[in-house]
Amino acid sequence: MDFLPIFYNLQQQRCLLVGGGDVALRKASLLVSAGAKLCVVAPQLCPDLETLIHEHGGEYYPTDYTAAHLEGVVLVISAIEDQAVDEQVSADAKQQGLPVNVVDKPALSNFIIPAVIDRSPIVMAVSSGGQSPVLARLLRGKLESMIPASYGRLGQLAGRFREQVKARFETLNQRRVFWESVLQGPVAEMIFAGKDRQAERLLEQALEEGSTGHSDGEVYLVGGGPGDPDLLTFKALRLMQQADVVVYDRLVSHRVLDLCRRDADRVFVGKNCNQHVISQEDINALLVKLAKEGKRVLRLKGGDPFIFGRGGEEIGELMAEDIPFQVVPGITSASGCAAYAGIPLTHQNYAQSVRFVTGHLKDGHCDLPWPELVREHQTLVIYMGLLSLTQICEQLMRHGMSPRMPIALVENGTLPEQRILTGTLADIADQAAVTDFQPPALIIIGKVVALRDRLDWYSQS
Repeated sequence: MDFLPIFYNLQQQRCLLVGGGDVALRKASLLVSAGAKLCVVAPQLCPDLETLIHEHGGEYYPTDYTAAHLEGVVLVISAIEDQAVDEQVSADAKQQGLPVNVVDKPALSNFIIPAVIDRSPIVMAVSSGGQSPVLARLLRGKLESMIPASYGRLGQLAGRFREQVKARFETLNQRRVFWESVLQGPVAEMIFAGKDRQAERLLEQALEEGSTGHSDGEVYLVGGGPGDPDLLTFKALRLMQQADVVVYDRLVSHRVLDLCRRDADRVFVGKNCNQHVISQEDINALLVKLAKEGKRVLRLKGGDPFIFGRGGEEIGELMAEDIPFQVVPGITSASGCAAYAGIPLTHQNYAQSVRFVTGHLKDGHCDLPWPELVREHQTLVIYMGLLSLTQICEQLMRHGMSPRMPIALVENGTLPEQRILTGTLADIADQAAVTDFQPPALIIIGKVVALRDRLDWYSQS
């Protein structure tokens, strides 16, 4: 290693910052977040830095830097962006044995400031040793997306119980095993779900019993979005990585499914039109059964669990059986596919409302409230309607919608293989037959579809 990573306690310690511009402001923000007493030397200050100094009781010297400013400080940062001054600050600080950082000049520094992931009291740092700060920031971004903010609250909870755990368990190994079970189990899940009081009670119980105090399983009802894995939420990714069993639908893309824990059991319960691999009632019973076996069950659905995903039925069964569960919303197909197709579902000039309906066939018919769907300034989004496309178009025209109304079909929306077909109510069914559009596909009807020609960003990227 070129640099030894060290976390420095700066609470109430005077730190000198040379410079008053935007770069100095960023470094000042880091120093005050670490509890340092800020001392700034610069002929002029940007307004935000002046405010920061005032709000945190810092010191400001409106003058040029001299070595006298080093008196009584424990750390020095030069952000003046003046080579001569930077060199002088570096030489003076090193002569007095002070740690000094000159921004973006590793040769003049004896410490560097890393890219920080702050989940206080959990703090992580990424450094390239000054070789590639941009790469360090990119890696920090990846870690930010993987580590929920609630880990900070989990760290605080553990800190409050640290001495009690030491008193309860005699050996270091016993304490390690206890903390591993707590920090990866139901206590942590309670924190992640925002149930801090329940988490503290569960930890107290675990401490008293010398265990995690909880052996039941749990169900995670997670929306997998329309297909692009980059659209998953942080919480969804975390639960996908820790589940013991994955119960998933046909509409979950392979790219999303690949992000689940590799050694988890996988159970496919998909439905293809009216051909069901397993009934909804049996799915509900399966979730209950697996959870009662003590397993963490990921119920992974395409889109959002509560928008035509029958999530309400599943959590109703879980509640009746007193099974713990969490719900993680996902980007519904209407929102995701429309956005990737360059079609705004609402627009000030064309549509002030949007309506979601399902168009699947029942006994060979598509039964929808047709008069309610034919409204001015409304976008109509139809899920699972491709096989009944001809009936849908005929009924809408029969109830007064213009045959020239723009319509779009989106196949495999948000994925690289996405296909989009646009037309009118009068001709879209014939076009779909010629181009062999296949489910899953979304139907979008309304004047907003005409905006796609100039808003189609995804196919051009």
